[in-house]
Amino acid sequence: MPPPSDTVKVAIQWPGAFPKLMEIDQKKPLSAIIKEVSDGWSIIENHEDLALQYGEGSGFYITEKNRNEIKNGAILRLTSSPTHTAHKLHERVQSSSMDVKLEALKDLARFSRDITFAQEFINLDGIYLLTQMVESGTEKYQKLQKIMKPCFGEMLSYTLTAFVELMDHGIVSWDTFSVAFIKKIASFVNKSGMDISILQRSLAILESMVLNSHDLYQKVAQEISIGQLIPHLQGTDQEIQTYAIAVINALFLKAPDAMRQEMANILTQKQLRSIILTHVIRAQNAINNEMAHQLYVLQVLTFNLLEDRMMTKMDPQDQAQRDIIFELRRIAFDVEPDQNSLGGSIEKRKSMYTRDYKKLGFTNNVNPALDFTHTPPGMLALDNMLYFAKHQQDAYIRIVLENSSREDKHECPFGRSSIELTKMLCEILKVGELPSETCNDFHPMFFTHDRSFEEFFCIGIQLLNKTWKEMRATSEDFNKGKTEHPPPLYNAQTCDTEHTYLVSDAISSHNVPWPSSYPPCLQKTTSTNRGSAANSRPRC
Repeated sequence: MPPPSDTVKVAIQWPGAFPKLMEIDQKKPLSAIIKEVSDGWSIIENHEDLALQYGEGSGFYITEKNRNEIKNGAILRLTSSPTHTAHKLHERVQSSSMDVKLEALKDLARFSRDITFAQEFINLDGIYLLTQMVESGTEKYQKLQKIMKPCFGEMLSYTLTAFVELMDHGIVSWDTFSVAFIKKIASFVNKSGMDISILQRSLAILESMVLNSHDLYQKVAQEISIGQLIPHLQGTDQEIQTYAIAVINALFLKAPDAMRQEMANILTQKQLRSIILTHVIRAQNAINNEMAHQLYVLQVLTFNLLEDRMMTKMDPQDQAQRDIIFELRRIAFDVEPDQNSLGGSIEKRKSMYTRDYKKLGFTNNVNPALDFTHTPPGMLALDNMLYFAKHQQDAYIRIVLENSSREDKHECPFGRSSIELTKMLCEILKVGELPSETCNDFHPMFFTHDRSFEEFFCIGIQLLNKTWKEMRATSEDFNKGKTEHPPPLYNAQTCDTEHTYLVSDAISSHNVPWPSSYPPCLQKTTSTNRGSAANSRPRC
């Protein structure tokens, strides 16, 4: 007969005694159960200084709040209460004995994962104690580093580990830390040859500071530069690389709008993408989930710099903007934009412009500036068209002339296609959206070029033009909804949606007409699990 639903059968351990099998009545107060167990073993300690822990797995304390999680067959352990343990560790970490201090810090780092213990230790000003040990303790034992370097490194590592674990519970505000503490943590990152565990925890602390406090962001930004983080990307430890990119992402995310473009320029100057491509994406180690997430975040934050252009309407009266359209016409038809050089009447010149704008595939042949007054994609579409015309001039001229000479209504209008394609790219690449906390999808091609969005467009516009001809599409297909009997190539979707799939595949697959500078091996990367939950970290 199964036990009642409010009763669980468990085994309870106590050092030096045989495990005890018993049934726990979940309706009974936990303090009464602990007293019953301690009395059964004739333990002389005050039962109020005792508690139950899981003997396997997390090892967390059992409280009235989480006791319902106990399962039948669980192995529990009778041990010192979180309050008693916190007081003892608080004393031991201040011991003058290096051996006692080190063992205490090891225990503290382990216990701090448990929020029940963490609350008790924090109540003893434990966070303040640890920060003081980091700020002053390093100088205090500086003279001992040469003869006790392993011990010193271990102590600092466990101190920082305990600090990270305690802060992860969200009990203490990040705004409470001093500039001296920030400078000390930053010095561990900036110093070459630092112990890997100390470096990893220091990077984690800096990232959390930036993400959780505007004031700390400003202070951290003064102590850490992109150039100081890049050397950590050039190593072989993927966890260090992940945290270094995470700090860069955090600084990028929290930077004022006016500074983000400046940061992007610095990343370009420091060749960050090339370094990531060489030392991370093309490294022998498989990319784990956390690294994939950080690469995705960097991609999103960078693409979001395009949001302003995406949401900017063209001003038909702005001569500088109109000059871009004139430049597209000049490159395509090898004509000068200066109206005075054309000769003839005003009407004739207007007619020539209208004819050329029609060949360029604009909807508004008389005033093509009106094509860019819708957002999204706004001026971003015109930027893409100019980039394509200048950087892949032969392909641009071929597409324009090839379609402008057709008379069978199957021409692919370059202007309109470019606007629709740019809008699709903005949707596919989530321009203007905050990074998702769960997404790991990044495009390796993003790291091959500093103008990756424009390069995506160059690939997409050629693929779209090719597919357009194969499908024998017409301009009406831009607005076509689902039909009752669609052509087979439409795959029961609109032409517009079909192109979306094609473009999406193009930027996440190697089966596309890559420019010669892009290795065909750069396809969408699949990531592996990072490891245990103990090594997990908060995400942007």
